[in-house]
Amino acid sequence: MDLVDLIQEKRFVGQEFLAWLWYKSEERGGSVEVPGRGDVQVVFEKHMLLEYGEGEANEKVICRGLQTELKEARAGLGLAKKPEQARIRLAWGEYEFSVTLAAATFEFRNIRLPKTAGADEDDGRAESLEGRILERIALIEHLTRLVDDLFRMFINIRASTLWNDELLKIRAWINAGVQSA
Repeated sequence: MDLVDLIQEKRFVGQEFLAWLWYKSEERGGSVEVPGRGDVQVVFEKHMLLEYGEGEANEKVICRGLQTELKEARAGLGLAKKPEQARIRLAWGEYEFSVTLAAATFEFRNIRLPKTAGADEDDGRAESLEGRILERIALIEHLTRLVDDLFRMFINIRASTLWNDELLKIRAWINAGVQSA
């Protein structure tokens, strides 16, 4: 099995993660309690790509709107459409990030990092440029660890007996969203 086939076969894990994360973000008003980290703000923003079907019958639907207006996307979950890509705002401590997360490959797209103290200063010195680059690398590492911690939390639930109860809660959340739409 080549890499493309493997990604295709396992893409459901990323799709389930995005659906679960969206549910978790709304369960406590945007706050997700991550073991070892505490509360992380998770807000799904204005853009989500849903996928339906497989092979030749595969369709993709783009849903746009403010976080409270992703009703079409939530209704799509009730119709067995799966989240393939979502724009997410994550905040923890003094850091706030925005990222578009692709479910199949966990690719980060359109990353917006927190503003830093010297971000607007450019004195032309190589040391200043190097410092800004290193700071940006450190911020990307913070974002990566944050998403890793959320995914670890998901996988621990997904691979345990807790998943059946969690799945019932997710389905109830989806149905409540469909009924209010």
